[in-house]
Amino acid sequence: MNPADLDPATIDCATACADGCVLGERCPNQTFRDQTSKFIQETSLDQMLAIAEEAIRRKATAPTQWVFPEDGIPKDS
Repeated sequence: MNPADLDPATIDCATACADGCVLGERCPNQTFRDQTSKFIQETSLDQMLAIAEEAIRRKATAPTQWVFPEDGIPKDS
């Protein structure tokens, strides 16, 4: 697959870029990649672990959110 033939607007990055970005400078997610690299460079592992622990704590203490189907709950026939 030639990277020049790929359309950045329609590519599925999760599958096409599993072994690395195939678009290079044309990557639509380059901003996120740059932000991620900066975060990894500037944040210690201890800080990352603290962030993860806080996220887990917030999720564990959050109230349960019920999700119902759009058509409502079917009645037993």
